[in-house]
Amino acid sequence: MKVQFLKGTSNGSKKKNLTILFLGTFIPFLVVTIMAGAILSLICTTVIKHQAEAEAKASIEKLKSDILGFIDPVIAGCENFASFAKLKRDADSIDAIVHSIGTTLPYSASAYYGTKISRFEKGGFYFDSADWIPPNDWQMSDEVWYVNALNAHGAVTFNNPVLDIMTETLCATVAKSVPHGDQEAVFAVDLQLSVLTDIMNSIKISNSGEAYLLLSDGTYLTNNDISKVSKDNYLSDSRIPSSAAEYFDGKTKSFVSKGRYYAVVPIEAANWYIVAEGSISDFTGKINTAIILFEIALVIFAVCSSLLNIALIKRMRKGDQALGKNIYSETEELATYSQETAETAQNQSAAVKEIVATMEDCTALSEDISRQITDVSELAVKTNGDVEDGVALIADNVDQLRKIAEANVTTIDGIKELGDKITNIWDIVTLINSIADQAKIIAFNAELEASNAGETGKNFHIVATEIRRLADSIIDGTKEIKGKITEIEKSSDSLILMSENGTSKIEAGVSNAKLLEERFQSMQHASEKTADNAGKISLIIKQQASATEQILITLKQISAGVESFSQATEHISAASESLKSIAEGLS
Repeated sequence: MKVQFLKGTSNGSKKKNLTILFLGTFIPFLVVTIMAGAILSLICTTVIKHQAEAEAKASIEKLKSDILGFIDPVIAGCENFASFAKLKRDADSIDAIVHSIGTTLPYSASAYYGTKISRFEKGGFYFDSADWIPPNDWQMSDEVWYVNALNAHGAVTFNNPVLDIMTETLCATVAKSVPHGDQEAVFAVDLQLSVLTDIMNSIKISNSGEAYLLLSDGTYLTNNDISKVSKDNYLSDSRIPSSAAEYFDGKTKSFVSKGRYYAVVPIEAANWYIVAEGSISDFTGKINTAIILFEIALVIFAVCSSLLNIALIKRMRKGDQALGKNIYSETEELATYSQETAETAQNQSAAVKEIVATMEDCTALSEDISRQITDVSELAVKTNGDVEDGVALIADNVDQLRKIAEANVTTIDGIKELGDKITNIWDIVTLINSIADQAKIIAFNAELEASNAGETGKNFHIVATEIRRLADSIIDGTKEIKGKITEIEKSSDSLILMSENGTSKIEAGVSNAKLLEERFQSMQHASEKTADNAGKISLIIKQQASATEQILITLKQISAGVESFSQATEHISAASESLKSIAEGLS
């Protein structure tokens, strides 16, 4: 297949090519710009998160320092008053100490000291650094902070906000029990919450950031909305994802959640907490602007780089035109030669395929002959096994016939020996018969003698009669025995004749079996030779089939190589045509 290009191009095509070239150069830069901006945004988000946490934590630490700077002198004043009160017991000295400590307290906080019993009672008193005189119905021991101080047994206590009667402002009372002799008394200082609110407002974390001073349960101690102080709870107003037990656990922490930053720090001495929160977007304004400027700079850089690439490519293409003409002439000759080579390779591939087909038929025929020879070999081996079994059976039959002949001879000898014994029995029977005759004669004589003896020989006559009867029975029995012996002798003679006749037939059967054994042995030798020859033929056929298969594999490889060469030649021809077209286009 030939691909041809026009040697000339229109102005519209040139503009289109320049547009494609510009986009091909600009789009990768644009993708890189977008990816760089996304990565930079991700990095900035992480940095902003850490910055917000660090800013919030640093701010509340600074607020903690300022709050401690406000309450530490109060705590020190309580401890100092307790120390001085032990040394001075008179009213004037106690009053002077209260006024002296009141002047050292920050933000003009007032200090006062009073006993549990009323100042109007004996031993009761009340001293105030602001010289405030309480109403007659006011009793310091009725205040909650007073009771808490007594229950704390000398520890400094920070109490919930109360309304100061003198200034009518919310105050947090710091109190410590300081007994005066045997009288229970408490030293206290009022901290105005408005001052604490000013301290909390002195630091601005971010545009939307807020900081509060709270009790341990989240109740506001400071809030720009005075109505929330000591009444509302920070946890109810905030979106913080923590409970009071988790958030106010006595540890300093800061984190970011759902686009807002949070921070908390405990003021251990007062059991208060400073919290801060705000939107994370307060920290992203300048960085977002920087990211946008960075993206714009990258886009400008991409445009400039694309235009520069187009200029360089135009300059390079001028030099490529001359080279294209040379390539065109060379590839034209290469294409012609490749086509001729491809036609020759196709003819060779067809011839090799015909040879492969013929060899495949030959291989199939060899495999068929090998299978048939294998079947013949297996049949010969089976026949050889059957002949061997037949020879073994004949040999066993001959051995059995010999044993029968020997047993038959032994039987004849036994019958003859039995005849001799029967003859001996005949003599014994004759002797018994002779004895019986003599006994009969003697019995007869005994009967005669008994008859002559009369009554005396009557019993003897009976015995003699019985003896004669027994002798007659013996004679009759011997006659019957003689008849049986005669029959046995006749049967023995017949049996001897039959046994001798069977022996002669057995000997003839043994002779025939020997002849049959020789025939079977001859057949066995022939079948062994047949099986051996069939095995050799089968081996030769298998070797021939293996050689044929190897030749076939080689031919297939040659065919595949020729076909691959043909395809490669076609590819070279096609590539030459393409290269020719490219060279034409370059020129």
